[in-house]
Amino acid sequence: MSFISGLLASVFERSYRRAISDEAEGHTTSELCRQLLGSHGEVSGSTLARLIFDRYGAMNSDEKQSFFEFMTTSLEIDPQAVRDTLKAYSDAPSKKSYRAFARACEPQRQELARRLNQVPGGTGQLVAMRKDLLAMLRDQPALEPLDVDFQHLFASWFNRGFLVLRPINWSSPANILEKIIAYEAVHAIDSWDDLRRRVQPADRRCFGFFHPAMQDEPLIFVEVALTKGTPNSVQALLADGRDAISADDADTAVFYSISNCQAGLAGISFGNSLIKQVVADLSRDLPNLKTFVTLSPIPGLNKWRASADPVIAAGADDTAVAAHYLIEAKRPGGNPLDPVARFHLGNGAMVHAVHADADVSPNGMKQSNGVMVNYLYDLSQISKNHEQFVSEKTVVASSEVRALSASCGSEV
Repeated sequence: MSFISGLLASVFERSYRRAISDEAEGHTTSELCRQLLGSHGEVSGSTLARLIFDRYGAMNSDEKQSFFEFMTTSLEIDPQAVRDTLKAYSDAPSKKSYRAFARACEPQRQELARRLNQVPGGTGQLVAMRKDLLAMLRDQPALEPLDVDFQHLFASWFNRGFLVLRPINWSSPANILEKIIAYEAVHAIDSWDDLRRRVQPADRRCFGFFHPAMQDEPLIFVEVALTKGTPNSVQALLADGRDAISADDADTAVFYSISNCQAGLAGISFGNSLIKQVVADLSRDLPNLKTFVTLSPIPGLNKWRASADPVIAAGADDTAVAAHYLIEAKRPGGNPLDPVARFHLGNGAMVHAVHADADVSPNGMKQSNGVMVNYLYDLSQISKNHEQFVSEKTVVASSEVRALSASCGSEV
């Protein structure tokens, strides 16, 4: 009887979904969205959500913009309702009056996104939808409130408590390895052999954050080299034919590439949690590791040299100029101009050393004349460095780097 009941239920559900789909043929996508917002049934809701995603996937750029305009203007909050419910709550605070105020403050487009998210694969499709939205914002600033809502939802859906740290190695599924090749944003992986050199040897590690709703899509990943001493060249780290060492013989873990994978999650921070978790895991598994550093690019250096008018001492070499830039070049408000510096210093690292001819690839020469920087994660100083950076905008740097900066010229 249970088999027959299940079979009948399945037949009924398929028939019901087909009926909803047939009826939807005569409705616009915006009308389907309003139906989804008014739906209370699980089957009808998931069917409508799938239909909306299917419609969206078939849209061209102009149609997507119209869809975003609908979400922004037609599913907006009612300012008068917000004012009225706030006054009611202020006059008579209660669970009921607060609930009414909270509902009035939330635009319907947030609830639409939640209902779209109920179908398998919905999270990834919403992330892809925001990627499309971000590409339009420069020319369509009126859509920015919609992006605020996406960010608000994604900050909750992708918080650290939901993320899973997974090692990525040569035994990982091929589809994951293919995405590591595609998403590598710092030092391009040009072949499967190149990838093998980064994830297979005993002195190499790769870790990524994944979300349960997007298990085949890394959100961010970091590549790690286990070395003796602090390296001063990424070409040496990635060289074909280098001699690998035992992980137990290494004393240093080098984070040489961190890549964000999902353009639709821009502004949702994963990197600080990733590095701290990897440091903790490596410290636990390999107690011989005593030093944790990056070998990082300086992407803004040459652009700054070309556009700014700093007072640079005659004959100052590239490492001195780079040290000066990392310590002294600031954005309005006092934070470092360089985005990689802001990231690592904000995580509690310090500027440890700068190296000439560290990345002689075309991109490395274009960005910084080949100069790279080590940011040091001193586990005993991370919290202190972080607090100084956040509260006082202090760039913590080694005495060697400060001396290099001072030899370069006056403050910018």
